[in-house]
Amino acid sequence: MTGINRAMSHYQDDNEFEDWGPSKSQLKRDAEALQKMGEEIVSLSQSELDKIPLDEELAEAVELGRKLKPKKDESFRRHLQFIGRLMRSRDIAPIEEALSIIKNRHATVNARLHRLEQWRERLINDGDSALNELMAQFHELDRQKLRQLIRNANKERELNKPPAAYREIYQYLRGEIEDLL
Repeated sequence: MTGINRAMSHYQDDNEFEDWGPSKSQLKRDAEALQKMGEEIVSLSQSELDKIPLDEELAEAVELGRKLKPKKDESFRRHLQFIGRLMRSRDIAPIEEALSIIKNRHATVNARLHRLEQWRERLINDGDSALNELMAQFHELDRQKLRQLIRNANKERELNKPPAAYREIYQYLRGEIEDLL
């Protein structure tokens, strides 16, 4: 074999398909994602945090993170890195699932409240046509009460008064149909 052939043969051997694992950049992205997840966990309310499946060591680290909470503080940032390191050696699928459920619940609640606000606006702006449509969907509502509230809300707008009836429509709808939306 000539020198060039030997060099080519060596070059081909080095470029065989070897599994070198994830790149350094990928490892860094993964670590940052775990650190961000740790920050989300630290920022949860206590009732939400109780729904996250954490082992004892991770729970203690999260609790300490909640005490360090000032976001601009360097110790808080380092502690989030520590939480991320702890999470690397654990199965995070149950934690991700619990966080997803919490996030989706917030989105669902916000969507319901938004639909209630849309109904209120339609009732005030469209009057009886919107009321009839609402009553067709939700038979248990009190038509007379809603008509009175709509009239009062329109009067408040005309006279530039505080929107008491406007708010009352929302509260009534929320109390009666929020769970049905």
